[in-house]
Amino acid sequence: MKLAKFADLEALPIALSEGIDYDESIIATYVIQYPSRIDMRDIGQAIAIEQSTGTWTPVPGETAEVRKKHVAKMIGLWEIPYYEWSLPTEGERKYVLQVAFPIINFTSQIPMLFASVIGNISMFGKLKLVDLRLPEKFVAGFPGPKFGIEGMRELLNTPKRPQTNIMIKPCTGWTPEWGAKTFRDIAMGGVDIVKDDELIADAEYNRIAERLPLFMEAERQAFEQTGERTLYAVNITDTIPQVFDNAKLAIELGANCLMVNVYATGFPVMRALAEDPEINVPILAHPDVVGATYMSTNHGITAQLLLGKLARIAGADMVVYPHYQGKVPITRDNCLQIGRNLTFPLYDVKKAWPMPGGGVHPHTVESLVEDFGFDIMVGAGGPVHAHPMGTVAGARAFRQAVNAATAGISLEDAAEEFEELRIAIELWKDPHKDHDLSERRI
Repeated sequence: MKLAKFADLEALPIALSEGIDYDESIIATYVIQYPSRIDMRDIGQAIAIEQSTGTWTPVPGETAEVRKKHVAKMIGLWEIPYYEWSLPTEGERKYVLQVAFPIINFTSQIPMLFASVIGNISMFGKLKLVDLRLPEKFVAGFPGPKFGIEGMRELLNTPKRPQTNIMIKPCTGWTPEWGAKTFRDIAMGGVDIVKDDELIADAEYNRIAERLPLFMEAERQAFEQTGERTLYAVNITDTIPQVFDNAKLAIELGANCLMVNVYATGFPVMRALAEDPEINVPILAHPDVVGATYMSTNHGITAQLLLGKLARIAGADMVVYPHYQGKVPITRDNCLQIGRNLTFPLYDVKKAWPMPGGGVHPHTVESLVEDFGFDIMVGAGGPVHAHPMGTVAGARAFRQAVNAATAGISLEDAAEEFEELRIAIELWKDPHKDHDLSERRI
């Protein structure tokens, strides 16, 4: 790389971190791995140019004036592990790379953010986007959660305890009438939210227009008996613009919550739903498809960004993602870090509910509260419907576990008082030991 082309240091694709205006820049952090023979200082600067002003060869329009205003800059390069005195000469070497991107290059939107920070370089080899530090003026352009944790607590009148969110199982194949009965059973068990599975939306055999009125009637009946409201997160995932038509139809029919498979439809769909003043209900973001982007060690974008920070600013009130004690592989640290991205202070953006799930059962509730506190949404499906005493009892077992954790009572002590909970924790105390998907049963 011929850096001498520009005498003005401000036009170079490299800078000290102290030389960057953090109010005007997005700081991208990557893990990158290249053969030892390659000078990574050149690679880092080439990445900065590729993703901002230039290409692989200089072009006339890329002047010093253009560079000073628009070029991205490599502001950090650290080898893993850090070699102070001796360098390896063979094989590949791994680095942490930081690049500062001027936000003047793109407006507050995720598509062009992705195009800038992980666009062409996503095809450059072993490179993974680890994190983004977003300036306040950039984040201010996003809706964020319309309700968030505090807003949903007010909506459901649950000022302290964790929330429960149960999905209808089986995933597909049931009729609206059967689903409404199941919804009522779950609600009668004291559950806060009932959600569709990600695999059912506006299917030909089960239209939103058919099942939603039945579900809302079941909600009314359960409320009259329990005095507690239940939200129904109806899955509106579809093509564009049908997904928005589904949302409007759902609201017209009395929906009190929506769900969208965000990583199948894209973040702009979530944002448009959150920004629509006519859609004044909470929105749940489901994680299906996202593993194709974050699961690789050497490629893609981390889960804490996709399921955490970006989902939150795009408008998700609740985000479902894998739990480290569940059926989907994820580390405990990663699971907790996603939760931090959803709940820790982020300028003026409201907190969103973390909902780690995928194999959660009543015995998991205690550790969930230990890890996340009361700002956690307990999500489950199978252990509710497969409870030997029936769906109502399965839902009650979760509520009993939540109530116990909220009161600081051990699960064992609570199980002595509540039969539903006792049976559940005995049956699913260690359900994923030697887990074999080939033997999975509904």
